[in-house]
Formats: sequence, C-alpha cells, structure tokens
Amino acid sequence: VLLAAAVCTKAGKAIVSRQFVEMTRTRIEGLLAAFPKLMNTGKQHTFVETESVRYVYQPMEKLYMVLITTKNSNILEDLETLRLFSRVIPEYCRALEETEISDHCFDLIFAFDEIVALGYRENVNLAQIRTFTEMDSHEEKVFRAVRETQEREAKAEMRRKAKELQQARRDAERQGKKAPGFGGFGSSGSSSISSNAAALITENIIESEKTKTAPVSTRPSGSNKALKLGAKGKEVDNFVDKLKSEGETIVTSSAGKKQHEAAKVLPPPAHIDSVHLKIEEKITLTCSRDGGLQNMEVHGLIMLRVADDKFGRIRVYVDNEDKKGVQLQTHPNVDKKLFTSDSVIGLKNPEKSFPLNNDVGVLKWRLQTTDEASIPLTINCWPSESGSGCDVNIEYELQEDKLELNDVVITIPLP
Repeated sequence: VLLAAAVCTKAGKAIVSRQFVEMTRTRIEGLLAAFPKLMNTGKQHTFVETESVRYVYQPMEKLYMVLITTKNSNILEDLETLRLFSRVIPEYCRALEETEISDHCFDLIFAFDEIVALGYRENVNLAQIRTFTEMDSHEEKVFRAVRETQEREAKAEMRRKAKELQQARRDAERQGKKAPGFGGFGSSGSSSISSNAAALITENIIESEKTKTAPVSTRPSGSNKALKLGAKGKEVDNFVDKLKSEGETIVTSSAGKKQHEAAKVLPPPAHIDSVHLKIEEKITLTCSRDGGLQNMEVHGLIMLRVADDKFGRIRVYVDNEDKKGVQLQTHPNVDKKLFTSDSVIGLKNPEKSFPLNNDVGVLKWRLQTTDEASIPLTINCWPSESGSGCDVNIEYELQEDKLELNDVVITIPLP
C-alpha cells in the first residue's frame, strides 16, 4: 500500500505531500525529516527501509520525489509509480525549485490523486492525467454557448422594446396627448408610474447606445417638448428629496467627486520673484502588505526661472548634506566642475545667461535603496477573516516629522 507521495528538500522539509491513508501531519513530517538521515552518502540507491516503512525516492536537482510505502508493497510497481510521479511534476512546474512547486501545489495534488486512489495505483498514463485534471466538458461548452446566445437575444429584444416605448412617447408628446401607460395595471396612478419607469429605462439604454456609437452628436433644433437625454438627474433629485421628507436617511455617493478633486494638482505659488526656484521630488516604492520595503526610487529636480535680465548670470549655492549616496547630475550647460567642488550651480559659459521666463531644469538627483528607514509614509494592512467576509484594517504613519502631506489618496483595488 502506498502511504504518501511527497516532494521534499534534501534536508527533509516537505514542500508538497499527499497522504493516501489516514495520517497526522506530525507523523508525515517526522517520516520525511528522518528520510535524509537514513541515506548513505556516496551510494546510488532507489529505496531505503526502516522497521515500519519503505522510502522509494528519486533525486530531482535540489529536491527529492519520495514515495512512502509499507514494507509489504511490491517494489517493482512502486518504482514504476515513482517514475510516473517524476514525469508529472515537470508538466506543471517550469523549474524544479521550491518556490515553483509551492505555487503549483494544488495542481500537483490533483494529479497525484489521479495516479493513486486509496493507496493503490490507477492504470493511467501521463496523457490521461492531463485530460482528467483539465476537466474539459463538451456539455459545459454547449451549455455556455446556449446561455450566451440567449443573453444576446434578450439584450437585443430589450433594446427593441426600449426604442418602441420611446417612439410611442415621442408620438404622444407631438400630438399633445398624455403619454400612454405601459404597465397595464388599469388605474391612472399606476399608469403614470409605469410610464415614468419606462422613460427612465429608455433614457438609460439610449444614452449607453449613444455613448458607444456616437460620442459627439449634433441634433437639429426642434420643439422643446421632445425627450431630453440626461434629464433624469432632476427626477432623481426630486425622488431623493421626497424620501428625505418622509424621514428616510439617504447616503449619497461622492467617491468619484472626491477622487477627481484629489487628483487636481496643487496650484503654483502666486508670488514669483525675479529669480524663482522650484523643487520637485517623486518617490516610487514597492512594499509588501506587512510593510516591508522591497524597492524605493527617488527622482528629484530643481527648476530655475529667471524673469529679469539683470539676474541672467546668477549662481545658486546648493547646501548638499547628503549621506545616503544620492546620484546628482547637472544640466549639460551647467559648470559641472564648479558644482562638484563648491556645490554652486552656474553656467559653463559665463558670457551667456539663463533663458528668461522659462523653467530650466538645472539639477536632478536619483536615489535607489531598500533601507526601510528611508520610507516617508508607511502603510500596513491587517486582514482578518470574519463570518461575513474579510475585514481589513489599514494603518498608515508619517515617518518624517518635517513633512506635511496634502491630497493623499490611497487607492484600494477591489476585484
């Protein structure tokens, strides 16, 4: 009987293990941990035995494919099963490495279950295992095709009905009659409610069609009584006001508006002197959800703007106290030797002057680091599963006391 099939490291650490009989986790981890100690170095064997079990194994680069069987098991069949297991692993893993096998652990377990059932080998080959694990069903394909066809037909019928309702309403308004009620409830109040609902539905559908086909459309000037697209905003506002008057609590969604306002760039300072310096710095960093820094890159730029001709040959002193190894680079027209020796920004040709009323980038810098102490703002996620789903607490903390943050937007993707 085959007890378990496992892929482990040379130290006996289990990466993937599938037990085919009732075994505790402690038991299988103990068996795999004892496996490397039983092998004799320098000798080529395919199995090793203890008092209770037999290990049948095959080396795969830095890993081992191990079958744990009883001592009464047929060794020839076990070797044949081991070869099939070893051929299955490259089908799902590009490289025989610990991380790659961990990423495809469930695919391997499903394939292992196709080879062995209840401790005994099934009569299958590699092609059959691949077919079984794909679970490709012709009936499922047919069902999906029929359902997609029905959905397309339903959408087409919905558009056609919407156009008919809209046309009927236009004709009624042109003739000065009351719009007919399409609900068929028999009372005038019900008919008016039904016609309003139909109008809202037609407006939604026609608006989406107009947006897809013709974003900019010119309409001939006609009567003001015709149906206006996009006019349902007032009706919605009136409906919300009625609900509020009846005591209902209405929460309006303003996330889109807030995001649009936050996306606006801060306006430039209103007061600009004859010589104006503007410093821009951009930080791009990648962190894990636990807050650990994977990579951080800082790009900075100093822009010089001269508005008066008498300051055209100005020189700017930069107080450079960098201790983190920032890579500095000056503009090609700036005297690089002068900046290296005295930290002064000046033109290479002293007879020329800076261009007037134009932002010129005179100095830029770059820093790439993995030091977590350099992060200005840390974000840490605390997910916890609950009965209704998953609660995530996000903690963010400003590390630099000298900084002041404005318009910070934290975007959380929700698939």
